[in-house]
Amino acid sequence: MMLLKILFRNAFHNKLRSSLTILGIAVAILAFGLLRTVISSWYSGVEAASTTRLVTRNAISIIFPLPIAYQEKIRQIAGVKTVSYGNWFGGVYIEEKNFFPNFCVDPKTYFQLYPEFVLDLLQQKAFLADRKGFVAGRKLADRFSWKIGDTVTLKGTIYLGNWDFVLRGIYHGRDETIDETQFFFHWNYLNEVIKKRSPNWADKVGFYMIGISRPDIAPDVALAIDNAFKNSLAETLTETEKAFNQGFIAMSGAIVTAIQMVSFVVIFIIMAVVANTMAMTTRERTGDYSIIKTLGFGAKDITILIFGESLVITATGCIIGVILTFPAAKAFGHSLANYFPVFLVSAETIYYDIAAAFLIAVLAAIIPTRHAIRIRIAAGLRRIG
Repeated sequence: MMLLKILFRNAFHNKLRSSLTILGIAVAILAFGLLRTVISSWYSGVEAASTTRLVTRNAISIIFPLPIAYQEKIRQIAGVKTVSYGNWFGGVYIEEKNFFPNFCVDPKTYFQLYPEFVLDLLQQKAFLADRKGFVAGRKLADRFSWKIGDTVTLKGTIYLGNWDFVLRGIYHGRDETIDETQFFFHWNYLNEVIKKRSPNWADKVGFYMIGISRPDIAPDVALAIDNAFKNSLAETLTETEKAFNQGFIAMSGAIVTAIQMVSFVVIFIIMAVVANTMAMTTRERTGDYSIIKTLGFGAKDITILIFGESLVITATGCIIGVILTFPAAKAFGHSLANYFPVFLVSAETIYYDIAAAFLIAVLAAIIPTRHAIRIRIAAGLRRIG
């Protein structure tokens, strides 16, 4: 207890310098935590993927469609429980900046495959009964103040024209890691219009979502599906939902790498600041350490004092930074909802913050400690006064 009291007194001997250093550490930990949260949010879709869901798409590229007739063949493959399908619609609400994911899906099977999308039973029935009905996530509905029964018009970018929909349901996530910003409507509605406009593009889907009985049979089922359509006009590529999502993340790998590098640069800069503070503190206390040596205390005791002081300063800044990360992440998540539907500070991010603070404390104290231990008692005593 006495040692802790000494460490705190030493750490705040120069209150202004210590306060500014702690403030710098807090800001650095805050920035580091937010950048790590951006990275974890980027991978949230991968982490939320189910091990019992597969995705089948065209083997050439996802932009090429597959025939709707594939559904029955896929359903007959051993291990397959549920088969659903859909298309990326790419509609825009009012103007381009109002971006959100919107899909046309098979309403009966799609929500069976995604139990994490919780939808009221009455709303689900109303959605199934209305060909122009759609279901929106809670965050999306709140963003535009949509209410049940409202008519919403999307401007098509892939499927041109204005498309009218009626809000029949608002889903919420089973937990806070579920994306609540998506828009789902009937695939049949889109297909009927395409039949009139471009019959050659009718009865096509962009992807199949497949529910399997057990995670361990995923490779065998995926291979069986792809073999079933081998040498056809539209060969398939089937992979787990996690691998499918990772494919999209890989397209932006350079951005993620850049964010990671910036986060480490932030830590390096604040490490230099703390090292400078500890060097100044050690230089000012050279006489004190010489007196300690004359009293019989050794290198171990001086090491404890300097490292302890560094830990007190960095730990204080880390605690403040971690506390500030949560309201900052909430504010950032609200403003960046278009890009990060799930923006939560994970336990892993907090562990990274603590590890970074500990690393800063240790590395910043190494050189000052070495200097304090090596200085001779006579040389140190000359500096007193």
